[in-house]
Amino acid sequence: QVQLVESGGGLVQAGGSLRLSCLASRSTSSIGTMGWYRQAPGKQRELVAAITRGGSTNYADSAKGRFTISRDNAKKTVYLQMNSMKLEDTAVYFCKARLLGFSYDYWGQGTQVTVFS
Repeated sequence: QVQLVESGGGLVQAGGSLRLSCLASRSTSSIGTMGWYRQAPGKQRELVAAITRGGSTNYADSAKGRFTISRDNAKKTVYLQMNSMKLEDTAVYFCKARLLGFSYDYWGQGTQVTVFS
């Protein structure tokens, strides 16, 4: 199993930037795809961005051109750099990971991101 701890959330003005971090409790070299999801009040949780163990990335249309996901296996961390933030980016952001060879997903506890005008 793996525990995930997100950090870096907070308040940011529209147009600003924020970087989220997700620290895994085990080497990310043993983890397959890692991803960032978000859930706004009254809405379903949705994919923001994902990155495979090999570094291939996938982004939601709303994140393309503004957000960048990356992972540092040495630091056991996956990042989400968010630029040009919009009010609609306000949500709780969750980190997800799946161990290689397994179909079970592990989730972090989430970190709140609030964008204000």
